[in-house]
Amino acid sequence: MNPDLQPVLSALAGIVLGKERQLKLALACLLARGHLLIEDVPGVGKTTLALALARVFGLHFQRVQFTSDLLPADILGMSIYEPGASSFRFHAGPVFSEVVLADEINRASPKTQSALLEAMEERQVTSDGITRSLPDPFFVVATQNPGEQIGTYELPESQLDRFLMRLSLGYPSRDAERALLNDPERRDLLAGLSPVLGAAQLRSFQQQVKAVRTSPALIDYLMALLRATREHRALKHGLSPRAGLALKHAAQAWALLEGRSGVIPEDLQAVFASVASHRLSAVERGDTRLIADEILAAVAIP
Repeated sequence: MNPDLQPVLSALAGIVLGKERQLKLALACLLARGHLLIEDVPGVGKTTLALALARVFGLHFQRVQFTSDLLPADILGMSIYEPGASSFRFHAGPVFSEVVLADEINRASPKTQSALLEAMEERQVTSDGITRSLPDPFFVVATQNPGEQIGTYELPESQLDRFLMRLSLGYPSRDAERALLNDPERRDLLAGLSPVLGAAQLRSFQQQVKAVRTSPALIDYLMALLRATREHRALKHGLSPRAGLALKHAAQAWALLEGRSGVIPEDLQAVFASVASHRLSAVERGDTRLIADEILAAVAIP
């Protein structure tokens, strides 16, 4: 484990109990300059994780509660006429924050969901013909309720592709749940959580991720995994080249977390399901994470 990042994971583990692997994946997503989608039932700690990630790096945090009547301007901001100045002035929306929590994103209409597309991909917002840059770092954490729940809209493929990873926290273990019931409220613990590293240090680590080496053999393995998704009979289509780049970046971030200067196959395997599953479309409705695991097991390391 990278000794410079171990204190960050330890601080997160003190807030979100018994989810070490999910915390590590979420941190790798942030280090890779990606965005995170957390899909689960309400009340398992999705919002707590997003706020904890912001607190450990001392980042400015904004939460947007997505509802059926939410408008794009509620996220991006709008220009308002000011009579005193006889001009319009742009009032920035909550997206102009370093960490943005899009809570229950699939409860808003597709039109409102799409307001985040440019922000997530280009890290900028265009309004009234003017393009405005977003902060650096910029990290979107979206939570999503299961699709069978009432009042939800399925996220389009273009929106899903903007998320580097998709995670599920799941219910806590027996010991973790006992600790949750006996400990102070998570809200009180979050209030006392001090930054472990700053935004400048986070940006430095994000630059280090880009420098983690990927050997020709590792790229061959990655290409074999991509090809396997495109040839799998249970899938309508496989992973795109952009998904391949996402896998590479996520594996580099995981390797950095492990304290390595180069990516090994185990790093790619560790992130594969979280990066690939929400980008796969099955012929028959089912859990694409299981198909991703099946592909991972079937493809041999060169």
